[in-house]
Amino acid sequence: MNTAAASTARQFPCDKCPLQDVPHLQPHQTDEIAFLSSFKTGELVADTGTTVLVEGANSAHLFTVLSGWGFRYKMLEDGRRQVLNYILPGDLIGLQGSLMKEMSHSIEALSPMILCVFQRDKLPALFSNFPSLAYDITWIASREEQMLDEILLSVGRRTALERAAYLFAFLFQRAKSVGMVKGNTLVLPLRQQHVADTLGLSIVHTNKTLKKLASRGALRWLDRGCEVLDEKVLLDVSKWAGLPSTARPFI
Repeated sequence: MNTAAASTARQFPCDKCPLQDVPHLQPHQTDEIAFLSSFKTGELVADTGTTVLVEGANSAHLFTVLSGWGFRYKMLEDGRRQVLNYILPGDLIGLQGSLMKEMSHSIEALSPMILCVFQRDKLPALFSNFPSLAYDITWIASREEQMLDEILLSVGRRTALERAAYLFAFLFQRAKSVGMVKGNTLVLPLRQQHVADTLGLSIVHTNKTLKKLASRGALRWLDRGCEVLDEKVLLDVSKWAGLPSTARPFI
């Protein structure tokens, strides 16, 4: 297992953070940027397959994703894996390990990632001096809970075809909100095993289900991932209303 270690290197200072220019993300005020600059200790670069955080670990850091894809998962003793959610730019990770003293899931890089590294022991100063940022963290945690509610509904009650369509519609809309969709198509660094581990299906059932979506023109599988071609088909099949269009905060 390749585990990432925090670095003090800085390529992106907070006042020049590329996330500040993403329309769907709420920009920070000048005093907030100054505090975040002192809160940030460096950047972490993780290659594909790197374990960024490990279940059971007591993390001294939390991270904001600057670029790349990752996923949260839990593993059973016999090696069976459940993917809980996917991580995109602007997402905050490691908060659970910072506040609860132990991670209850692991996080792996699905593609090369760059993450901002924040020191856990400065969280009290954030909550004391910047209530707007403290609210943002609360909002982020609540939004994560809301997404997990929808994923649990999908695994528990949607048909295999509906849950697959929901997953790709969800990932498409999340990626679109942070400028990762080009020309109304999205290339995802997903393998069918990731999809199976997300949907709770066998790899054979997953393959048959994805072929049905591909036959409708919604997806196309590539050598190293998947291309999402038709968001409307996915929304229609999943019977999902989509994500809200309001801007969301980030740290």
